[in-house]
Amino acid sequence: MIVPPEEFRTRVEAGVAHLNGIITREGECRLLPSRGVSPYEGLVRSVAYQQLQGKAADAILARFVALFAPAPFPSPADVLAADTVALRASGLSGSKVAAIRAIAAEAAAGTIPDLAGAHTVDDAELISRLTAIRGVGTWTVEMMLIFTLGRLDVWPVNDFGVRSGTRVAFGYDELPGRRQMAELGERWRPYRSIASWYLWRTAERQGRRKSAAPATAP
Repeated sequence: MIVPPEEFRTRVEAGVAHLNGIITREGECRLLPSRGVSPYEGLVRSVAYQQLQGKAADAILARFVALFAPAPFPSPADVLAADTVALRASGLSGSKVAAIRAIAAEAAAGTIPDLAGAHTVDDAELISRLTAIRGVGTWTVEMMLIFTLGRLDVWPVNDFGVRSGTRVAFGYDELPGRRQMAELGERWRPYRSIASWYLWRTAERQGRRKSAAPATAP
């Protein structure tokens, strides 16, 4: 079921109240899904962001979308008809081009549900179904669940930013592993997407502090 914006905001506020600790430092939760974006588009966008920092991924995604102007985003048919060299020229790696083409093929075949259909399927089923697509891993689907479908209880235990934020927030010497992350996440059910958002912000704040720190004299 599609959650109306007002209800979504109410649920986010409930999730913020459920959390503690880092919220005071980071302020209001500004997590909102991209309204009207299809799961197909959400998956393609997630692939573009795989293993890249935000600004670099933003630039590559912008060049990719610009290939299909004036369309706001390429249809599956557009992607399948596009020249591979042109797609690579946008900055996408060969593996990402292959993944995006596979996503487009599955969307064209009707395997990937539309937005309304996706809202009738739970997280675990969507992850199971969509990770069968070439180049689509659990993280890729998790990002789509959070930022496209607005699912509030997604906990991406392998996400570097979330793990980095957890390390800072809890004062760990090293990045927590998958098992430790899973255990920590239990305390934030059913609002783990909100916890993820705050931990991303914590990691970003720590990164800004490091970049602003004066260089150590040799």
